[in-house]
Amino acid sequence: MGEKRAGPYFCGIDAAMDVVGGKWKSLILWELDSHGVRRFGELRRGLPGVSEKMLIQQLRELEEDEIVSREIYREVPPRVEYRLTDLGVALNAALQPLGTWGRDRIDRIGADRVHQGG
Repeated sequence: MGEKRAGPYFCGIDAAMDVVGGKWKSLILWELDSHGVRRFGELRRGLPGVSEKMLIQQLRELEEDEIVSREIYREVPPRVEYRLTDLGVALNAALQPLGTWGRDRIDRIGADRVHQGG
């Protein structure tokens, strides 16, 4: 896997953004928080625009940071499920005020929202 990110950091926000930085990680957290357990294909369908390569990379980093757990079921075909760990649940709780601020910004500036299917 990749090189473990371990600082040094300027502050707590710097350390937190190292874990959730980028567009897709926070959306992966939101998707898992909204639906509990998701298979890879379900995550990909729930995140329009993410490439398979990017989703794999982001999931690996979140797993490495112990935010997401991956369970592999030895079946044919193999089934892999992703869920938030306790650290992931705590991180989502910490991000909730930021999400509220963002929803208020969407309303304030009149931005369009992405509408997801099924």
